[in-house]
Amino acid sequence: MDFSMIFTVCSALLLLSSSSANAQTASPPSLSPTPAPAPAPDFVNLTDLLTVAGPFHTFLGYLQSTKVIDTFQNQANNTEEGVTIFVPKDSAFSAQKKPSLSNLTEDQLKSLILFHGLPHYYSLAEFRNLSLQNPIPTFAGGQYSLNFTDVSGTIHIGSGWTNTKVSSSVHSSDPVAVYQVDKLLLPEAIFGTDIPPTPAPAPTPDIAPVADAPSAVSDGKVAPSSEPKPSSSDRIINWGIFIQIVLAISGGFLF
Repeated sequence: MDFSMIFTVCSALLLLSSSSANAQTASPPSLSPTPAPAPAPDFVNLTDLLTVAGPFHTFLGYLQSTKVIDTFQNQANNTEEGVTIFVPKDSAFSAQKKPSLSNLTEDQLKSLILFHGLPHYYSLAEFRNLSLQNPIPTFAGGQYSLNFTDVSGTIHIGSGWTNTKVSSSVHSSDPVAVYQVDKLLLPEAIFGTDIPPTPAPAPTPDIAPVADAPSAVSDGKVAPSSEPKPSSSDRIINWGIFIQIVLAISGGFLF
């Protein structure tokens, strides 16, 4: 009985020691490297871009106050279509007298700012074909559309109230295009269709032709000569010289 117990204990010890040895000699399992996370896309921050790119502080202020900046930024970051924005300079706002923006409601002002964006990225080269598809819808939707014309490579924009052109490219890299314009884009959906006519350019002043010098004969009459007439003293002197010459000649014959 004691012998069987001793044999059992020894067998258990041998099994434990062999398991421990096998555990120590067994090679650790190989682990495959974890792949690095994909880099975050390089988004264009529209607020930073418009802050440093040019004199666009007034337009940027409207973008932020109407929350349209969030609409444009979301379109740039989270869609495959991209965004195209037409940005008026500060001088365009100061020059805008009629119609005035101060009478617009909050909804109208937001629609006006949305009217300056297209829900698609367009390079300058693409506007040539885009002009064949007029009118082009904007972010404001509905009746808020723009007409484009390519004139020898210069992009002209018409909105009913406004005729302007793209004066420079601020940023153009898919998915964001930002173009500078010289005037605000004013939609007929807000300001109506009673558009005042464009004032005609000031006429060039007529310059009177230089009068021709009077001819010697006009209508059969002899025009008075402009040469000065000899005075009486000149005639007396001339007669005195003539008499002296005659006397000198006569004296020569006498002698």
